Amino acid sequence: MVLAATACGNNDYGCHLVDKLGLAGFWARTVQFLLDKPLKLLLVIIVAAVLSRVLGRLARRAVEAMAGITPVRRASARADQRARTLAAVTGSVVRIIVWTTAGLTILGMLGISLGPLIAGASIVGVALGFGAQALVRDFLSGFFILVEDQYGVGDTVNVVGTKGTIEDVSLRVTRLRADDGSVWFVPNGEIRKVSNATMGWQRAMVDVLLRLDADFGRALEVMGEECDAVANDPAWSADIVERPEVLGVNDMSADGLTIRVVGRTVPQRQDAFARALRTRIVTRLVAEGIPLAKPAEGRTTTASSADSTDG
Repeated sequence: MVLAATACGNNDYGCHLVDKLGLAGFWARTVQFLLDKPLKLLLVIIVAAVLSRVLGRLARRAVEAMAGITPVRRASARADQRARTLAAVTGSVVRIIVWTTAGLTILGMLGISLGPLIAGASIVGVALGFGAQALVRDFLSGFFILVEDQYGVGDTVNVVGTKGTIEDVSLRVTRLRADDGSVWFVPNGEIRKVSNATMGWQRAMVDVLLRLDADFGRALEVMGEECDAVANDPAWSADIVERPEVLGVNDMSADGLTIRVVGRTVPQRQDAFARALRTRIVTRLVAEGIPLAKPAEGRTTTASSADSTDG
């Protein structure tokens, strides 16, 4: 038995089994062939299957958790679906890596030399690595843009100095339709700052320029009444996030006193709301006999502007 163990080797299960069965010649070689490499190949496949399932699931959960800790995700209805999509992609990548490794291991067990294959792949990989640095950066940036839900299709954004509407977002590039109708293809790796005007809420601002001799107290009273009136208007009830209010004197110059009124609206409704509020205020001031000032030539008052935040 000691001689058999020495001849077969301590780890050669097929050889030991043949020796136990008392087989020799052709049958011994046949049994050893059927039990030796096939068992090892089967073991590699089983381990790969288990690792593929476990690591793929862990990768999916990691991506979902990464998306879940961002406040933007909690405020976005579309982010759950996007997180699931990215998680599925990440899980697929992990499974491809596991099965590729298992395939190379199986080729080595079958006696196929992997040295030339690995050497060739290394040279190609180095060459591609130098040429694809920007591409890798684009994919990584796109991955985090999608995970964090910084913007999506239909959002109005300002990207790399261009304002427009998002038409498509992929891992590599963002397609943007500018306000003048031009289509911009922006690599995600070049995006450093994004202004999203469609997220959470937006602020409408109306500046009214009054003459210095105007009845300031009455003007504030009238403007406050109009703010209450438009806030109670059923036509605007679904668009108003925060009731408009008169902040008071925002600027004072030789042209007159600038009174600022602000209010929060749902995304993309601030301009229409500002126009309606401005019309009501100006109409009421004229009816009350409160004079509006005319800015000096070359100067204009701020009619309205908007900003947004995650609300």
